[in-house]
Amino acid sequence: MPDMETIVSLCKRRGFVFQGSEIYGGIGGFWDYGPLGVELKNNIKRAWWKAMVQDRDDVVGIDAAIIMNPNVWVASGHVATFSDPLVECKNCHKRFREDQLTSTACPNCGNRNTMTEARQFNLLFKTHVGPVEDDAAVAYLRPETAQAMFVNYENVRESMRKKIPFGIAQIGRSFRNEIITGNFIFRDREFEQMEMEFFLKPGTEDEWHDRWRDERLAWWKKTFNISDNNIRVKVIRREATTIIGPDPDDVKEEKPPHYSKGNYDLEYRFPMGWSEIEGIASRTDYDLSSHMKLSGKDLSYFDDETKQKYIPYVVEPAMGVDRAVLVALFENYCEEQVKNEKRVVLRLPKALAPFKAAVLPLARNRPEIVEIAKKITAELKPHMMAMYDDTAAIGKLYRRQDEIGTPFCITVDHQTALPSDEKYDGKVTIRDRDSMEQIRVPVDQVKDVLLSRLVE
Repeated sequence: MPDMETIVSLCKRRGFVFQGSEIYGGIGGFWDYGPLGVELKNNIKRAWWKAMVQDRDDVVGIDAAIIMNPNVWVASGHVATFSDPLVECKNCHKRFREDQLTSTACPNCGNRNTMTEARQFNLLFKTHVGPVEDDAAVAYLRPETAQAMFVNYENVRESMRKKIPFGIAQIGRSFRNEIITGNFIFRDREFEQMEMEFFLKPGTEDEWHDRWRDERLAWWKKTFNISDNNIRVKVIRREATTIIGPDPDDVKEEKPPHYSKGNYDLEYRFPMGWSEIEGIASRTDYDLSSHMKLSGKDLSYFDDETKQKYIPYVVEPAMGVDRAVLVALFENYCEEQVKNEKRVVLRLPKALAPFKAAVLPLARNRPEIVEIAKKITAELKPHMMAMYDDTAAIGKLYRRQDEIGTPFCITVDHQTALPSDEKYDGKVTIRDRDSMEQIRVPVDQVKDVLLSRLVE
C-alpha cells in the first residue's frame, strides 16, 4: 500500500483533488475535486445509490436543504452535545482535541504540561438567516444529512405509500467545525455523506442491524475490490468493544453515541492505521421521539395488520464519500516493473474509473489518423466517459492512462487509416490496463467490444 504522500501527489498531479483556495494559501479542511476526482466521486455515489435505492423496493431517496429550522438540531441533541474537548498549548497557542493527545507534550512545540484545561467546543457551523444578525436569526449548516430523513419521515411515508419496514436515503454535503483536520481528505470541515435511515418495528432491530452490516460489508468489498486483510468490523456495545476480522486485539474501548443502542463500524487499514469508513448504528426511536416531543407532530406508525401503534426504530448505514475516494485510491494503487521501468497503475474497478476509454492517435500530424480517432471518441462519449489525447508519444500516453485508472486505450495507427500501408486492416488496437494485452478490432466494433468488457 502506498503512503499518504504518494496519494496526495498523485491527486494533485493528475487532477483528482486540489487544496481549496490554493492560490491564497488554502483553507484547512476544505478541498476541491478536479476533473478526475469529480468523476470518481460521482461513480462512487452512483454505485451507492444503485445498491441502496435503485436495486431495492424498500428504500426511496430525498434531497433536503442544507439549512434547516434550528429546532431540528435542538431536538437531535447537536446544539447541546455535539462537541469535542478542546485544549490549547499556552506556549505556542495551537489547539488540539484532548482525546487525541497521546502524551503531556504539545505535538507542535514539544513543551510538556502546557495544555489548558479542556473545554467543550461545539462543532456546529453557525450562520444567520435574513438581513438581521440577531439571536432570532441563528441557523446552522447541517452536521449530518440524517435529520432530514427523520423530519421528512411522515411526508415520505404518506406520499410514497410505504409500510414499515422501509428506508429513506440521501446524498449531500455536511459541515463540521473540526478542531483539527488532517490526513488529506480523511477528516474535513466540509464533506459529502451518503446515509440511509431504515425504519422498522421495535423488536426487529437486531436482525436488521446484522443484515445491514453484512450487506454493507459485502458492498465495500465488491465495489472497491478490497482484500479481506484490509477491512474489518468493529462492534461497539455499551458493555464492550470487539473486532471481527484482522488484528482482533488492536481495539480501543469505545461507547456508542447517546442515540445508539450499538454500532458496527466498518474500518479500513489506512497507512495511518485502522479507521472508520462507515458506521451502521442501531438508533432505536431516539430521533423520531425527540422530534415528536419538540415539534408536537405525531410520528407514530399504525400497523394495519397487527393493529399496533408504535414509534418506529431505526437502523442507519452512514458513510462519507471523501473517505471512500481514499479507499479507492489506496486499495487500487500499484507500482510494478515493466521492461526495467516503473509502471504506476491505478487498478480501479471499471465502474469506478473516471474515464473508461482513451483514444490515442499514433501520429497527430496525419489527418486521416486524427479524423478516425476523433470519430471513435465521439461515438463512445454517449455511452461512457471517453477522452481523445494526442499530447505525447504513445508510450507516455499509456503510462498516463494507467496512472489515472483508465481501463482501455484505443490506438489508431497507420494500419487503421491508410489503405496505402502494406499492413492496412482498418482495425484499431485496444489495450487492457491491467494485463496490457492488446487486440485488433475493426473500427465499427470498438463501441460494442468496450461495452461488453465494461460489464465483465
